[in-house]
Amino acid sequence: MNQQNTTQVLSPTRHFTVLLSPTPRGARLARLLAAEWMRDHEVPYGVTETATQVVAELATNAATHGRVAGRSFRLALLSQPDVLRIEVTDTRGEDLPGLQPPCPEGDSGRGLLLVEALADRWGVGLGPVPRKTVWAELDLPRP
Repeated sequence: MNQQNTTQVLSPTRHFTVLLSPTPRGARLARLLAAEWMRDHEVPYGVTETATQVVAELATNAATHGRVAGRSFRLALLSQPDVLRIEVTDTRGEDLPGLQPPCPEGDSGRGLLLVEALADRWGVGLGPVPRKTVWAELDLPRP
């Protein structure tokens, strides 16, 4: 009998990736899928609630400001022992997000302010052209 011994290296990183339509429905689905994935992977409740709000804001921005007809946006969640990373990638790399003071009378313009307040870190990565990725990280409590 021919048997092989193999060594399996277990990675402490867990991840989830999905492509979604750049529409309000796609943004809503991103939030729902992220919340379900975090519950399935036992992300602590407080982090799940915060991360769900961050996903909602970033996905809404991708569906609103990063929308290009016929191109999807990508949601990725990466969970390591000490951090949960949220990435939303769209195909409008020339349109970089930035914090702006909200208009008091406006109904929008507060999404990145919420991300700034909720995330431990956030930023934007470019490439490959024409893409940009807006990411946010939340520190996970140690057991």
